[in-house]
Amino acid sequence: MELDLVEVAPMANPPVCRIMDYGKFRYEEAQKAKESRRKASNVSIKEVKFRPKIGRGDFDTKVRKVEQFLEEGHKVKVTLQFRGREMAHPELGTKILDQVLEVVGDYVKVESQARLEGRNMSMVLAPDKKALELRKAAKADEPTASSNDASSDADVTEQAAP
Repeated sequence: MELDLVEVAPMANPPVCRIMDYGKFRYEEAQKAKESRRKASNVSIKEVKFRPKIGRGDFDTKVRKVEQFLEEGHKVKVTLQFRGREMAHPELGTKILDQVLEVVGDYVKVESQARLEGRNMSMVLAPDKKALELRKAAKADEPTASSNDASSDADVTEQAAP
């Protein structure tokens, strides 16, 4: 019948064998392995760099990028670079990192707190899977209300800018 005796579970007691086509068995095993690799997520660390004297527009753009990376499932290293006399005022860096946390803090976990390493202050953020799922579900439920929310968000950012 052109079939083979294939040992399916060698660790079982007694070992389990089947009479089957070995080529077909190898192909199916390769497909299962390929599918499991596809499902495994590749988490990488993305880095976003800030400066102590960053402008409001640049800050908002970089924070949007941080949010995008987190939604994609990546970890984000937020780095604040100091130059020259800026090193005398690490509280400015802490303030900016706190603002980043304030904006994206609802759906992130802080893996490492902000700490000064040489001329850089950095912290690592990881996405909170459950909170991200809730946020995506809320966005899907309210497509018409998002335009109204955008105008109210613009008012809030204008008030916070001065």
